[in-house]
Amino acid sequence: MTHDEQDDPRLNPGDDDAAAAEVIAGQPAPLGFRHAATKVKTFPQSPGIYLMKDEVGRVIYIGKAKNLRSRAGSYFLKAAAEDQRTADWIGEIADIDFMLCDSEVDALLTESRLIKDIQPKHNRDLKDDKSFPYLMITTREDFPRVEITREPKQKGVKLYGPFASAGALRGAIAVLQRIFKFRTCSLDIIEGEEKWKWFRPCLLASIDQCTAPCNVRIDKEAYRRDIRRLMTFLEGGKVKLLREMGNEMMEASKRLDFERAAVLRDEISMLERLDERGELETHAQPEVFYIDPKKGLLGLRKVLSLTKTPRVIEGVDIAHLGGKETVASLVQFIDGLPFKPGYRRFRIQDVSGIDDFRSIYEVVSRRFRKLSDDGEAFPDILLIDGGKGQLNAALAAFRDQRIEPPTLISLAKREEEIFRPGESDSIRLSKNSFALRLLQYVRDESHRFAQHYHHLLRNKSTLDR
Repeated sequence: MTHDEQDDPRLNPGDDDAAAAEVIAGQPAPLGFRHAATKVKTFPQSPGIYLMKDEVGRVIYIGKAKNLRSRAGSYFLKAAAEDQRTADWIGEIADIDFMLCDSEVDALLTESRLIKDIQPKHNRDLKDDKSFPYLMITTREDFPRVEITREPKQKGVKLYGPFASAGALRGAIAVLQRIFKFRTCSLDIIEGEEKWKWFRPCLLASIDQCTAPCNVRIDKEAYRRDIRRLMTFLEGGKVKLLREMGNEMMEASKRLDFERAAVLRDEISMLERLDERGELETHAQPEVFYIDPKKGLLGLRKVLSLTKTPRVIEGVDIAHLGGKETVASLVQFIDGLPFKPGYRRFRIQDVSGIDDFRSIYEVVSRRFRKLSDDGEAFPDILLIDGGKGQLNAALAAFRDQRIEPPTLISLAKREEEIFRPGESDSIRLSKNSFALRLLQYVRDESHRFAQHYHHLLRNKSTLDR
């Protein structure tokens, strides 16, 4: 029997089924079983671990519970004796004990540690089957990642588990991430690399659940300190951790570092109140929208049928100033990350009024004429914001300049369709596609940069009046 967070409704005591089973497999229940059924009624209604024992005192099964009395008591109902997952072994139960835990998160972690240490025979699937989820921390990276995996690595990682429920583990990670603010993405972040200064963090940074090393918002030493604290907690050192954090908070206050002291105060409070944070399943978060540059580039190579993985992508967007003045932006991404020195702004000179097609024609002509004349390298991919019309305008610019274009595509915002020259059908990717996410990042960044230029000119126009 598994020990998922939501108890099987067939095993929960109802108004008409609150008594312990007196018969197992058609035979009177053993005395030890009836003793355990009576004993479990005295268990607290609190989070914890329950341990089933046989007649000689060996632990034969370990489970966790949000409510010990309710969950452990479910094994002594008639439904448990009839359930194929439990019917074969519950007759071996001769005694039962429990361990209180501070929270459901603590119970989940304690259950995993005890199963690994004791190896009860009826938890056999969990201790042997490598398909069960593990919590893995990548210790050899500058900024270690925390992730769930069913295929744990053997080197360069710290493993916790296995766990019975991936849903409960995801919920526990979401709860702990609010305290320790570790990253769960798959980015390869190396300290000191300039390119990360311009990377856009995912939503977890915005809601203060990640310290965003991907945007150089925390240094290596401070980030790894948080990871060490997480590991201390995962290994059952909550009391030690709270003591250390309390001492650090006092030291920060003495040296008048009140900002650091306040952060520690809040983290201590959250750790102490873990038991108030609700059910683990309610904390399991949907996938956060983030961009994995490496996977995005590999995806584009496949989607666009390129002979090699692209490295340089440029994106073009148009903005209008009060319906009178048109500006354009060009952003440059290298290896999937924004490269600010490669950004360019253009004031459209040869177009009167609002005409996006002619504006795109002008900016593409100017940009690639200069690159060609100066003998500079073209980007691997040029992304135009818009649909077929905008794409055809860019294509016409290359044709009239007699310049061979790089891989040229457009991305239409409404349906997120990708258009290519000479192809009537668009490419539609899954909204979770890393390739689409990277293109959206480039498109959105070019739009942001164009709008920023637009605002600068508008402010200048206002001041010049």
